[in-house]
Amino acid sequence: MQKTATGVRLDPLAFVEAEMEAVLPLFSELEAERVERFRGRVRRYVEEALADPELRESLTESALVDLLVRNSLDEVSVASPRWTYVAARFYLRRLYREAAANRGYVLDPAHPYGDFVALLRHLHAEGVYSDHLLVAYTEDELRAAARMIVPERDHLFNLPGLLTLATRYLARDKQRRTFELPQERFLVIALYLMQKEERSKRLALVEEAYWALSNLYMTVATPTFANAGKAWGQLSSCFIDVVDDSLRGIYDSNTDVALLSKAGGGIGVYLGKLRPRGSMIKGIQGLSSGIVPWARQLNNTAISVDQLGQRQGAIAIYLDVWHKDILEFLDLKLNHGDERLRTHDLFTGVVIPDLFMEKVEAREDWYLFDPHEVRMKKGWSLEDFYDEEVGRGSFREKYQELVDDPNISKKIVPAIEIMKRIMRSQLETGVPYMMYRDTANRMNPNKHAGVIYASNLCTEILQNNSATTVVEEYLEEDGTIVTKKKPGDFVVCNLSSINLARAVPDGVLERLIPIQVRMLDNVIDLNKLEVLQAQVTNQKYRAIGLGTYGWHHLLALKRIRWESDEAVRYADELYEKIAYLTIKASNELAKEKGPYPLFPGSEWESGLYFERRGYTSPEWQALKEDVRRYGVRNGYMMAIAPNGTTAIVGGSTPSIDPIYRKEYVEEKNTYRIPIVAPDIEQGLMWYYKSAHEIDQHWTIRQQAARSRHIDQGASLNLYVKNTIKAKELLDLHLAAWRSGVKTTYYVRSTSVEVEECEVCQS
Repeated sequence: MQKTATGVRLDPLAFVEAEMEAVLPLFSELEAERVERFRGRVRRYVEEALADPELRESLTESALVDLLVRNSLDEVSVASPRWTYVAARFYLRRLYREAAANRGYVLDPAHPYGDFVALLRHLHAEGVYSDHLLVAYTEDELRAAARMIVPERDHLFNLPGLLTLATRYLARDKQRRTFELPQERFLVIALYLMQKEERSKRLALVEEAYWALSNLYMTVATPTFANAGKAWGQLSSCFIDVVDDSLRGIYDSNTDVALLSKAGGGIGVYLGKLRPRGSMIKGIQGLSSGIVPWARQLNNTAISVDQLGQRQGAIAIYLDVWHKDILEFLDLKLNHGDERLRTHDLFTGVVIPDLFMEKVEAREDWYLFDPHEVRMKKGWSLEDFYDEEVGRGSFREKYQELVDDPNISKKIVPAIEIMKRIMRSQLETGVPYMMYRDTANRMNPNKHAGVIYASNLCTEILQNNSATTVVEEYLEEDGTIVTKKKPGDFVVCNLSSINLARAVPDGVLERLIPIQVRMLDNVIDLNKLEVLQAQVTNQKYRAIGLGTYGWHHLLALKRIRWESDEAVRYADELYEKIAYLTIKASNELAKEKGPYPLFPGSEWESGLYFERRGYTSPEWQALKEDVRRYGVRNGYMMAIAPNGTTAIVGGSTPSIDPIYRKEYVEEKNTYRIPIVAPDIEQGLMWYYKSAHEIDQHWTIRQQAARSRHIDQGASLNLYVKNTIKAKELLDLHLAAWRSGVKTTYYVRSTSVEVEECEVCQS
């Protein structure tokens, strides 16, 4: 017979009987008939396998746990969703046994965790952990931290959550064996993020951060979740670059993208400053090959430089809708046509001014320009302007100046024809994303310091961005080559998300958000980025992105239907509260550590941030004055990422999305996992409507209410059926633009599979 993880001879039947006896009585709410059916099915399989010489040797401990897990999953349904927690408990017991065997401690079922300090030392010696925690903390402090661990919080996981945590985030040794356990991952993150805090209060902050993480009230972004405390990787989710219109700028940007992709970051790249096909180079007309070849270079980078060896790079490229290459750009992802003009491994986004949408509505012509020609002949760049007010502003004035100038070459296309091309691509490929640049820039609290040209890979980040340029390059006497660059605003996304369905019912937002903001702020100082201009930008703005997930789950718990005015009102109320607590937390941090460097001149300082959003209550007015006096620690604060993966860990619904379906099956490498809408057994069936059955106008109305309180953006998916008419999709886009939504993410048609961005999961 086989041996167990602890080296004891394995009696398969006794093993499964003991496991069932240890787990099943913990779930008293399970139907007795189902429990007996489960027990009988497992026993029969083991007995039959023992009677078969060929099958007998396959009854390893791991295989028997898989048997228990799979049979638990067979019982999962809308009527009996709790069986996913039964499956998780079997899987958890395996993790405990493996960790004990690999780390060399005797497993005590009442206290299943081993020596935490020994774990740190061993994985550091193996090169898995960095030495940060061992250097920053004394052994007494680390042992005090270890006493914070509450093993019972492992019971909060359902199987998809625990499986995701174990396979994607827990630290393993170099042989990929189980070493770190769930609560230790949370504690390592807490210790790592608080290591530079004042020693007198550091452990109290560690305990608070551990409380927030281990109760699943929040999750940190995937790079922080996976890499905190480790000897490799970085902590930020994604980045935004602007490519300078020069050969050096194009290739330098590609190198920067490759470096960040290697470290696990996703990148948004703004191409709007590049000249189009046929443009002038060194005074000779017609030499430029346009946007497409450079997009293909980035496509090759996405394929060639993968993210920490786990998946290929994730890059989104953005272009203005008035750029002369926009039509070729909109065809980049199509599944037909000339493959030499396609970039199937990139994601695309269109940067759209209000004026274009007005022309679409009016069925009027739209003019396309060459940004290089505009710069050379006019001395300014059209992309540097936006409409400061709805219906009027400097963008439309400059646009009209170009239309009227006979010396400026232009291409005329009906605006509705461009919109049709956008929608055709969306229904076929899910993209392009839409970024409404005037709304984004009008609501930008840091417009004194720059312009928002583009968003990121998942459309939730809206911050000032600009190109990095080479100022000087020379050879020193010793042969050293020195390159001096003027750093642009290379945006860094530092993300984490509130689990609404746990934090709101438990009434912990007031306690949770201050520690969450501190954790995010500390990421900025702890992170080391190979692209130095990203580090400069990170320090200038100290931007964070506090987001949320579990919106649909929370609505269901509160018995609020998605398609209702009540849901819209609740979105307004809840996100105003989150905004208030987030700004207040950043203000308190500014009192302690100082405001971000570009605070002077910002709309935080002037108070315009609060006025634009209609925050007039005494509570808001008091905070406004506090901010004007002491500042805020972070120039940007709120952003709602897709967080599909970390929402699985948290046992809730992703982001602000509706559920995909009430019940469906996911195929994993090891298990076929039934997914049931969370807490559906609590009489919530009628509050869960599947995404493609929901009128998306209600989704847009919710986001419009929410947008007022979010200084950046949100990954707002639109779910449509493949039978949708062009007019209906157009109406959705017009509704989003009119209502003040800043960006939309994928158009998820029932006939289109889109690949989720994992680096923005938070």
